[in-house]
Amino acid sequence: MSEATVRLAAFLGIFTTMAIYELWSPRLERAEMAGALKSRRWLTNLSMVIISSICLRIIFPAAAVGTAIWAQSAGYGLFNNFEAPKALIGIFCFVLLDFAVWLEHFASHKIPLLWRIHRMHHSDQGFDLTTALRFHPLEIVLSMVWKAGIIVLIGAPVLAVLVFEIVLNGMAMFNHANAKLPKRLDRVLRTLIVTPDMHRVHHSTINKETDSNYGFNFSFWDRIFSTYIDQPSLGHRGMKIGLNDFQGDQTSSLKWALLLPFRKR
Repeated sequence: MSEATVRLAAFLGIFTTMAIYELWSPRLERAEMAGALKSRRWLTNLSMVIISSICLRIIFPAAAVGTAIWAQSAGYGLFNNFEAPKALIGIFCFVLLDFAVWLEHFASHKIPLLWRIHRMHHSDQGFDLTTALRFHPLEIVLSMVWKAGIIVLIGAPVLAVLVFEIVLNGMAMFNHANAKLPKRLDRVLRTLIVTPDMHRVHHSTINKETDSNYGFNFSFWDRIFSTYIDQPSLGHRGMKIGLNDFQGDQTSSLKWALLLPFRKR
């Protein structure tokens, strides 16, 4: 079975599971996450992941797993020239790749050019599992270049990269989900991983909250670098989601979203 098939099967399985969970136990009931507006948002966000996937396969056909295979065959990278238990190397590379993604996300908020691209993700006025798919094709390609560089540098094992890509994608859908978790369970889980309530804070229109909780998978990076905020100041029901500069139904338009990085404001 090919890498693309494995990843697609995992994506469909996780997406379906989270979609059912959202319907069964929604965390919040908002106008942006119901009715016609939700349909437009879902259509735009799902279209975005399809466009991004096509662009990525055209521009970067090897993707992350292909890069790991190439680096291994060529003998590039630290762990392709270093003897250690394979399981230990795999775990170390998984954690290091997660930090690399955290660092990339942090940079996308701090570097103006990267923020112009990344803000399309934050312009979604709803917050559900499809928000996890709402990344501009430019950001997806740049992210892959960054990850590929890290993979070659450390010589990450192929299996570790495949598992990381599946987990990263699945965790992004989980922590963007409009899913209700018991408070005690949320408290326990967020000691290690990012929960929906934790990541929702990051989508607040309040700048201090937007500049927090950058993790997609492990939660401890934000604690280590003092970018962790436990709860939104206005509460989850009172918080405003999206960007103050971009409000209104136009944010659910595919054309509008694709052109957002090129808008001045």
